[in-house]
Amino acid sequence: MKSSTFTPPPLKVLDSRLRLQRWYFAPKLRGADNVNPQRPSLFVGNHGLYGLIDSPLFMAELYRETGVYPRALGDHFHFQVPGWGPLLTRFGAVDGTPENCRELMESGQHVLVFPGGAREVAMRKDEAHKLVWKQRTGFARMAIAHGYDIVPFASAGCDYTYDILFDGDAFKASRVGKRILRNGRVNRVLRDGDLFMPLAKGVGPTLLPKPEPLWFQIGKPIPTERWAGRSDDKAACWELREEVAASIEGMLAELEKDRSNVRAKGWRKWLLSR
Repeated sequence: MKSSTFTPPPLKVLDSRLRLQRWYFAPKLRGADNVNPQRPSLFVGNHGLYGLIDSPLFMAELYRETGVYPRALGDHFHFQVPGWGPLLTRFGAVDGTPENCRELMESGQHVLVFPGGAREVAMRKDEAHKLVWKQRTGFARMAIAHGYDIVPFASAGCDYTYDILFDGDAFKASRVGKRILRNGRVNRVLRDGDLFMPLAKGVGPTLLPKPEPLWFQIGKPIPTERWAGRSDDKAACWELREEVAASIEGMLAELEKDRSNVRAKGWRKWLLSR
């Protein structure tokens, strides 16, 4: 990966590709003043259900409001899918390896990561607006090692665009799921069922996502100087990780409270009043 050769796409290209989504979900970004375009930072946030709706809209709104287009660190499986991996690469995403993250930071670029990765995208029925980060602290370690501020952000609404009918927990507990996961190769691909994408429905019985106001909020930057020189200290990385998570969870609660008030007005009203 040669990070210095990437040029962000023009905003008009993003808008042309996302025109329908922007009309349908009326995305709104709060907290843009917390972003310093001149200070490369690590953007850390929650991933929405399926990850196909909220991520592009957040990137576009961030770019529109701040001029910052961070390089996204993607889960490894994305780049193993023919056609899909090259598309992500074209729009600046890279395989989320420590080596790639290090190269981006050493070249002074803004970086974006979803610590929950594919597991958070493969949401369970009771996980709407919940962080599913397991024991991951890699993002904290990289930020400390390179002196990067972490800019937390929250994405609200995407998790409610579908009603989950059959999730990964149900798959792993089912007779068919147990049989499938006994195959070692399949089990590795599905990561013991973590990558099982839930079966869901949107509007009525269809796959059309339900209209939801997609709101994003950017929190105050979290400097990493107080942990300087401790990137290999698990306790330091965990402390930073928990501070970032608390910020995101607080923003999610705030966004959901405000979104519920707007949603009560009905889709047409909140769409027209954006």
